[in-house]
Amino acid sequence: MNMIAPKMTKHKAPAKTSTLRGTVNMTHGGGGRGMAELIDNLFLRHLDNALLRQGHDAALCAVPPGRLAISTDGHVISPLFFPGGDIGSLAVHGTLNDVAMAGAKPLYLTAGFILEEGFPLADLERIVISMAAAAREAGVPVVTGDTKVVEKGNGDGVFITTTGIGVVPEGVEISAQRARPGQAILLSGSIGDHGIAILSQRENLAFDTEIRSDSAALHGLVAEMVAAVPEIAVLRDPTRGGLAATLNEIARQAGVGMVLEEEAIPVKPEVTAACELLGLDPLYVANEGKLICLCDAEDAGRLLEVLRAHPLGREAALIGQVTEDPHAMVQMRTSFGGGRVVDWLAGEQLPRIC
Repeated sequence: MNMIAPKMTKHKAPAKTSTLRGTVNMTHGGGGRGMAELIDNLFLRHLDNALLRQGHDAALCAVPPGRLAISTDGHVISPLFFPGGDIGSLAVHGTLNDVAMAGAKPLYLTAGFILEEGFPLADLERIVISMAAAAREAGVPVVTGDTKVVEKGNGDGVFITTTGIGVVPEGVEISAQRARPGQAILLSGSIGDHGIAILSQRENLAFDTEIRSDSAALHGLVAEMVAAVPEIAVLRDPTRGGLAATLNEIARQAGVGMVLEEEAIPVKPEVTAACELLGLDPLYVANEGKLICLCDAEDAGRLLEVLRAHPLGREAALIGQVTEDPHAMVQMRTSFGGGRVVDWLAGEQLPRIC
């Protein structure tokens, strides 16, 4: 598809919502009064809930019957603020999605902050406010956490590590090893939005049509999918390495091949144009609010109905099928009638995108 290169302009700085002044200093991580005040006046103030208020180093949480799903994710994104989100909301969404891809219902989150001396407290509060809003919207509380401060020059503002805990209900078995030839490959929506949004902000570029990150929590969508078709074989969110890396990972783990249809893969026109301008392939660009689903062919129609009825799956599409291939190759039929191998990415196309 031929695209007109997007016109580039400068971004305007996002509006601040914090009233805090000053910067992070070493006392904020020293275990004394400064640290206690930071926890009380910032973290507990915005993330407040009954479990966090216990004040223990380990939160005491009830767990319903089922198998535990636990995932930990470190977030080192640059820039910290971008169209469609920031490191705070991303830390919530990314970890919730990792738990949800096991078919689990997320129950609790933990958060560890590594702060660089000199980081503005106003920006830190913006991040915590965003994290709190994302957790509330998802219905999953942050129940415990940790804060450390490193000397100026030994960090990059703020890094956040989040851990998610959820429960997989009985009868749900979602794993890459369950991929089988003949299964359908579904994609919940357009690819590349997050990575291009990050790159445009990092390079201080903007386009006539703003490209926004797709960062979102997918566990509600997953719950509806599992309720409709409990036999779903595989779920994955195509984050680092994008759609291409994720499908190659599944193919290698299951020992199967895949054939994709290029024309079926949804990509927003502005993302396609930006990728052409910047020399990127959207198949390898990161996403933070999309999922891949492998299911029996007879279940594909039902799952597409469920996906398209949900706000986060309106652009869902059947993009290919699983094949028998001892070499575990992912291939694509192009829009020109040819074919190409969709291989692993050599190197890193976009660093620090999550």
